[in-house]
Amino acid sequence: MRRLITICAAGVLACGALALGQTLPEPRKEFGAGVTGAYEGWFTAPDGSRWFSVGYYNRNSRQALDVPVGADNKIEPGGPDQGQPTHFLPGRQYGMFMVPIPKNFGPDDRLTWTIVANGQSASIPLRMHPDYVIEPFTEVAAGNTPPALSFEENGPRTQGPVARIIPGFERTAVAGAPFAWTLWAFDDMKYASSTGAPVGAARSPVTLSFSKYRGPGEVTFDKTRPAVEKLSTGTTPPFRGKATTNVTFSEPGEYVLHATANDYSGEGGGGFLCCWTTTMVKVKVSAR
Repeated sequence: MRRLITICAAGVLACGALALGQTLPEPRKEFGAGVTGAYEGWFTAPDGSRWFSVGYYNRNSRQALDVPVGADNKIEPGGPDQGQPTHFLPGRQYGMFMVPIPKNFGPDDRLTWTIVANGQSASIPLRMHPDYVIEPFTEVAAGNTPPALSFEENGPRTQGPVARIIPGFERTAVAGAPFAWTLWAFDDMKYASSTGAPVGAARSPVTLSFSKYRGPGEVTFDKTRPAVEKLSTGTTPPFRGKATTNVTFSEPGEYVLHATANDYSGEGGGGFLCCWTTTMVKVKVSAR
């Protein structure tokens, strides 16, 4: 029962009731609407660190927005930069980044994320309320865990929602020239449900989505959700696969690209807020 309470509390926040007395956001427009942060809960990682899970809701159906860190995109106190995105895709985006919770942070303390987009300001609180505890590393009923991602088939892996830029894997590219980004994915092929039953062979055990996270220019992906090629099954872990997307940058500068891997549970963990993995890569783009 506690899990249901947790999900509903986080879900209310994610849907827009982000502060006491605040009403649900207006219906989506194609262009001209604002962006609201979405607080999804907080958790303790296996290493003992504590994190807020945060996504957002861009109420535009066709307009992606860039809002640089600063007065119009800030997390305070301690900010304005606490790792939040500056590029906002249309619609609801789950678990896009994690904010570290200070060690002395108490139940009455809060952080506030403010976004001003299309002239509209929205702020949300991040608090350690006991009803908002989530478990993104394990779905207890099925023993499901998040996929793992790697930049090399036998290289270091990252697992879980705390996106880490793996040292030594920064990339370089040239503006206007496609850059190939390949990720290897690994999964236990379990399903976050009361039965633990997989959804069937017709659906890939891992789905990947790629997006721009930060950077000065436009970023184009030939496939934002490329198919994950199955390399093997019946191994440890049971599923191994890889996917590649070709990325083109409109202008020079430093960029951060973001990737999310979802398992059978789907986006946002299918309501259980488990199990997904995020990773990022820095790309330095030159003029030639």
